[in-house]
Amino acid sequence: MTMAPEELRSAGTPSGAQAPRRRIGLWVWVLAGFVLLSLVRVLTGAHEVDSAGTLRETVNAAVPIALAALAGLWSERAGVVNIGLEGMMILGTIGAGYFGFWYGPWAGVIGAMVFGMIGAALHALATVTFGVDHIVSGVAINIIAIGAASFLAETWFSNLKGAGPTQSPPLDAPLTITIPGLSDAMTTLQDKHWLLISDAASVIAAVTTSVSTLTVLAVLLVVGSALLLWRTAFGLRLRSCGESPTAAETLGINVYRYKFMAVLVSGGIAGIAGAFLVLVSSGLYQNGQTGGRGYIGLAAMIFGNWRPVGLVVGSVLFGYTDALQLRAGGEAVHALLIIVTVILLGVAVLQFRRGLRIAATTSLVIAIGFAVWFFTTDAVPADFTRMTPYVTTILVLGLAAQRLRMPAADGARYRRGQAG
Repeated sequence: MTMAPEELRSAGTPSGAQAPRRRIGLWVWVLAGFVLLSLVRVLTGAHEVDSAGTLRETVNAAVPIALAALAGLWSERAGVVNIGLEGMMILGTIGAGYFGFWYGPWAGVIGAMVFGMIGAALHALATVTFGVDHIVSGVAINIIAIGAASFLAETWFSNLKGAGPTQSPPLDAPLTITIPGLSDAMTTLQDKHWLLISDAASVIAAVTTSVSTLTVLAVLLVVGSALLLWRTAFGLRLRSCGESPTAAETLGINVYRYKFMAVLVSGGIAGIAGAFLVLVSSGLYQNGQTGGRGYIGLAAMIFGNWRPVGLVVGSVLFGYTDALQLRAGGEAVHALLIIVTVILLGVAVLQFRRGLRIAATTSLVIAIGFAVWFFTTDAVPADFTRMTPYVTTILVLGLAAQRLRMPAADGARYRRGQAG
C-alpha cells in the first residue's frame, strides 16, 4: 500500500505529539527587515533612515558594541560572567589615549589591549582563583576603572597642549579604506531613491567609503573567534569549561587555565573596543566616553544567544538606533516607529501561534501604542531620540528572552577536584 506524503511525514511522529516546527533562518529575518526598511523609507520620505551616511555612522557605532559583545562571549563561553566589560573598555580608552598620543594609533591599540587585560586579570583572579561572585567582581572592576582612568588622565594629560585633566590632545586615527569608483557609483545610485535598489546601493556605499582599518580588524576578530571557538579542539575545550567544568576536568582539561585565558582574551578585545572609541569615533580620549557601551555590548551578546552571528546582528541593531538619533534626529526616528509597529505585530502573531497568549496580547497592545504615536505626531521629541538606543535594548531583550540559552555553568563557582 502506498502512503500519502502527509502520512509519511507523520509516520515517525509519536501519537499525540506535534511535529517540530521549522525555525526561520536568521538571514530570512535580515532580508525581511531590509525590505521593510526600504518600504518605510519610500512611503514616509525619510531617506535618512538608511542613507550611506547613516549606515556609516551605524558601523562606527556598532563596532565597539560588537567588540564588547565578543569580549563577553569569550568570557562567558568559558563560564565566567563578565559584567566588568564596561570597566575594561574604560581602561582601554585611557591606554589608547596615552600610547596613541606618544607612539601612534596602532601603539594605542596595543596599549588599550594591555590595559583591558589588566582589568581582566583582576577579574579572573577574583572569580577563578578566589571564587568571588562574578557579578560583585565585575561591578568592582567597573568602579575601579572609572577612578583609575580619571586619575591617570589628570596625571598624563593636564600639562599637554590642547589637553586637560579630563581629556587628551587630538590623536591620529588609523588609516581608512575607500574604493573610489564603486563608492561614487553607489552614492549616485542611492540618490535616485528607488525601492530596494537605492537601499542596497546605500549599504555598498557605506562599506566602501572611509572604512577604518580598525573596523576591518574587528571583522577579522569576530570571524576568527567564531572559527576558533566552534571549529577547533581548543574551542571545544574552552566551551566545555562553560557547560560542565567538572566533566571537562575528568577529561584532563585544566579548567583554571582555560578560564583565565578566556577572561584575558575578553579583556584584550574589550580594550580594543575602547581604542575604537578613542581613535576612530572621537579622535581623542575623554573621561566617560564609553557611555555604557560595555553594558549594551553585554545585552547584544545575550540577544545573540551567546553566538558570534547573533551578537553582530544585535550590535548592528543597537548601533543603528544610536546612529539614527545622532545623524537624522526626530524625523527619522519617527519613521522608525512604524517599523517597530510592524515588528511587534509579527512577534504577536508568532507568539499567538506558539500558544503564548499573554505575551502575544502584550506585544499587540504595545504595537497599537506605537502605531497611534506614529499617526498622531509628526516628529519624535529630541529627549526621546536620545533614549532610543537604550529603549531598543530593553525592548529587544524582552522579546528575545524566551529563546535564550546561556552556557550551563556560566557564573557557577568552580573548585578543582569537584569531579572527584
